Amino acid sequence: MAKYTLKKRAEQQEETRRRIVEAIVELHKTIGPTRTTITAIAERAGVERLTVYRHFPKEDELFRACSEHWRAVHPPPDLNRWAKIDDPRERLRVALDDLYQYYAEVAPMLGNVLRDAELLPVLANQLAGYRQFVAAAQALLADGWEYTEGQRVTLRAAIGHAVAFDSWRSLVETQGLPAAQACDLMVALAVAVAEPLYPAPATS
Repeated sequence: MAKYTLKKRAEQQEETRRRIVEAIVELHKTIGPTRTTITAIAERAGVERLTVYRHFPKEDELFRACSEHWRAVHPPPDLNRWAKIDDPRERLRVALDDLYQYYAEVAPMLGNVLRDAELLPVLANQLAGYRQFVAAAQALLADGWEYTEGQRVTLRAAIGHAVAFDSWRSLVETQGLPAAQACDLMVALAVAVAEPLYPAPATS
């Protein structure tokens, strides 16, 4: 009986923790981390403030739990899939299509976190994985092109601009371009940088 009681209590605690984490995620996505209070978390999860503190006594633990839950539900695109594409132009096009779909999916959360990171230093650690992913994407997508030494820095900058969340937001959300056209525009930018080595096909 005692063993059953302990198991039941552990299950209840896990369920409570899950509700708290889901409440944190939803609040961060809708109003942002800086505006999310312990009171709001407790109310949304249906628990007392003290219960939130018991599960997450430190602020960084709370943010880490939110980040881990979010990444598990919304994993970033697979870099290995892109790496299998030899043609750098096609690789960039496929990658941007995947990436812009991902940005559309995570925009509310990622936008809030990037905005609030300047005000909450604890968010910097939670953004480290995302920033590493973007840097790895830039390096991968800049590889394989034929370019002169003078074009190298410019091409890398163009690709870095193409993979940035703010670029997607500007083109798609602000300017109203369909994602496919935004991808085409960014691929065209990269190709234009290397145009002397990637001339347009001749027309009859």
